[in-house]
Amino acid sequence: MSKISTNSDPRMTPAKTIIFAIAAGLAVGNLYLSQPLFQIIASSLGVSSSTAAMLVTVTQFGYALGIFLLVPLGDVLNLRLLIPLILSLSAVMLMVSAIAPTFSVLLAALGGLGLTTVSAQLLTPLASELAEHERRGRVVSTVASGALIGILLSRTISGLVADLFGWRAIYGLAAGVAIILAIILYKIIPPREPREHISYPRLLGSVFTTVARHRAVPPTLVISAATFTVFSLFWTSLTYLLTVEPFSYSAGQIGLLGLAGLAGALAARRAGVLHDRGWSVPAAGGALALLALSLIAAWVLKSSIIGLIIVVIVLDIATQTNLVLGQTRLLALPGSARSRLNTAFVVSNFLGGAIGSVIAGPLWAFGGWSAIMVAALVITLVGLIIWSALRIRLSDAT
Repeated sequence: MSKISTNSDPRMTPAKTIIFAIAAGLAVGNLYLSQPLFQIIASSLGVSSSTAAMLVTVTQFGYALGIFLLVPLGDVLNLRLLIPLILSLSAVMLMVSAIAPTFSVLLAALGGLGLTTVSAQLLTPLASELAEHERRGRVVSTVASGALIGILLSRTISGLVADLFGWRAIYGLAAGVAIILAIILYKIIPPREPREHISYPRLLGSVFTTVARHRAVPPTLVISAATFTVFSLFWTSLTYLLTVEPFSYSAGQIGLLGLAGLAGALAARRAGVLHDRGWSVPAAGGALALLALSLIAAWVLKSSIIGLIIVVIVLDIATQTNLVLGQTRLLALPGSARSRLNTAFVVSNFLGGAIGSVIAGPLWAFGGWSAIMVAALVITLVGLIIWSALRIRLSDAT
């Protein structure tokens, strides 16, 4: 029997790491299937484009809620059963989305999808737990990179499938993939020793006490949330920019730009090596500076598709590097509360992401691309100020 087909092998082998990364990417990518489609969905279901843009926001808020309510269970329950169960519930929500007769039903289904598509954030701390100490940064960065690659590829695939078969087809396809993933992960996730019993209310409350226990956690959460706010604001606003002159792109063409982001994510996928070498905090500051420079370039090159492609690559390198380093620092802290630390990390990130998608529409209406870039730069500079002021605290987690 091969290493990846048995649940008796507790090691985080390279093959298992790749499967975890693929599963994380396919799962979390469901959150962004609607991002290049909201103009098409608006026309199909008879709502305005600004109303349809709520689909991304509701999915992200649902995801943040699901992370808070479900991911802490990873510290106390059998993940070999929990992760496939959650994936199966995601498949149900995806099927409802595929057949939704009205916008209200679709909105509710995507909120439910966000709530249940949290398996990637159970897989990441599990991968950290199973990995050898000297390889933890590489393993976590590979799985986390899989999640970001899934986010970026989901836009491309969603747009292309919508152009060929209509917007409903992508949700049906994703439902089938979720079921397949549930079966595979049930077979390869190893059994784990029983954990100390803790009541559910106390478990949720311990997320906050776990954050307060470590000096390095609060500034890491704020910096990562600021980074993800900018990431979400940029990608949501890019749809507005590319649907008007001088571009006037279709959903499929907009989705293809995700391939440029994929190149950036692939380039940064080994950011965890920087953590393993003790360079995590300086590299995080460098990533924030690079993010600021990419936003300035996006502002200047807003009419050049070649310029925007380069910006997307650089911006995603900066984003991925900062997020992976922050997550790896948290998961390297001592103790057995990795799922709770990951809960705090992802909830803060996706609340930031939801804020980014919420403010994109009003900022675009107020001042177009320039207003969006100013807001993104301000948020990035706040992250840099916090990093500069508290980098000694951040070093506590390295």
